[in-house]
Amino acid sequence: MGDDAFGINRDTIVRMVNEVAEVVRLGVQVAVVIGGGNIFRGVAGGSVGMDRATADYMGMLATVMNALALADTMEKAHLTPRVMSAIGIEQVVEPYVRPKALQYLEEGKVVIFAAGTGNPFFTTDTAAALRGAEIGAECVLKATKVDGVYSADPRKDPHATRYGSISFDEAIIKNLGIMDATAFALCRDQKLPIKVFSIFKNGALKRVIMGEDEGTLVHV
Repeated sequence: MGDDAFGINRDTIVRMVNEVAEVVRLGVQVAVVIGGGNIFRGVAGGSVGMDRATADYMGMLATVMNALALADTMEKAHLTPRVMSAIGIEQVVEPYVRPKALQYLEEGKVVIFAAGTGNPFFTTDTAAALRGAEIGAECVLKATKVDGVYSADPRKDPHATRYGSISFDEAIIKNLGIMDATAFALCRDQKLPIKVFSIFKNGALKRVIMGEDEGTLVHV
C-alpha cells in the first residue's frame, strides 16, 4: 500500500521483492504469506454491517490479488515464484498441496501462500503459523511496521525498550499482543520460533537471516 490510501504501491512491492531476492540468493528457502488489508481497505466502507464470514472471504480473495502482484514482481527480479491458494481458483493460481509446496521450496522457488487458511475467522497470522508448521519452517518471520517487540507502545511511551528475545510464556504474561492468540498458540505448541522485525528498514530481512541484532526473537 505504501503511502497510498489503499491498493498496491509499485515502489513498495518492488522494494519488498528486492529484500526477499537478497535472501533467496543466499540459498535460503522462502515461503511468503501475504495479507489483503491494503485492498480490502478500499471497500471497507461497503463492508460495514456485512456478515463476518462474507467479509473474511473477500479478504482472502484480496490476498490472492496481492500474491499475483507479488509473483509478477518476483519474476521481473529473476526469481521463480509459485502462488498456491487455499481456495480453489485453478484458472488463476494452483491449489495449495503440501507435498508440491515442499518440492517447490527444495527447487529454490519462492512459494506464496494465498487465501489465508481457506476458512473465515482466521487471520493472516494464523495462516502464516499454520503453513510454517506444515512445511517444517525453521522460523516464522513476522514483517511488520515496528522493528521488534517492545515493553510498551514506542509511539506513546518514550521509555519503551525493545526485547532482543523473549519467551512465549513471558510474552503471554506481559500481554504483548505479538500475534493473534490462535497463531501464537500454534507457534508455541509446535515450538516454532517467531522473529518480529520491520519490513520498512532496508536490509532488515537479510540481517534477520544472518542472525544479526535485528528485531525480536520469540522462542520456547
